[in-house]
Amino acid sequence: MNLKLRLSLICITLIVFGSLCLLINNKEFVQVDRTILTFIQSLETSFLTATMKFFTVIGSGYAINIIAFISVLVLFLFFHYESELLLFALVLTGSHYFFRFLKVIFQRDRPDINRLIDIGGYSFPSGHAMNAIVLYGILVFLLWRRIPTRNGRIILVTICTLMIFSIGLSRIYLGVHYPSDVLAGYFAGALLLLISIWCFQLIKEKFPKITHAK
Repeated sequence: MNLKLRLSLICITLIVFGSLCLLINNKEFVQVDRTILTFIQSLETSFLTATMKFFTVIGSGYAINIIAFISVLVLFLFFHYESELLLFALVLTGSHYFFRFLKVIFQRDRPDINRLIDIGGYSFPSGHAMNAIVLYGILVFLLWRRIPTRNGRIILVTICTLMIFSIGLSRIYLGVHYPSDVLAGYFAGALLLLISIWCFQLIKEKFPKITHAK
């Protein structure tokens, strides 16, 4: 990825995230949020509720830690990654503290429309959405060049995209986040991911022996 494209992607994610931050207190925007939330919840069925609860558990901090631990073992034992594991750990840790910091800054209350699960804390941005895009995004980045076939790469991206989308959707469906919370989580996570990967690649170019994966 060339410098111009990389900077463009970072600027786009920053602008979108910044716009969401500015709009969350706008009454008309809040009404749009509530309208979308109400529509998604109108699709409620017992099967869909069970499915969404499954995905929200998969996106929880506990599950993310388990998936991350398994991923680290696979990346190290099968692909012999070393420095990449540091990147993996740093972006996940950064995501955890970044979304908590943002929640304290914005202190947005959670929706009060047909909440299907009990949960405390603030709403903006969605930590589940941010952690999902960071975890599955970094896995795509690390595994892409290790998968030799086009079909294998398509499967990788498809699975990761579905996981990211499903985890975010589950938070809206269950009534614990507004759509803008989830979008903000996605774009904040994407921003963190893009900057982290860029920094890692710059260091890798400067110190190829230190960051070389065996």
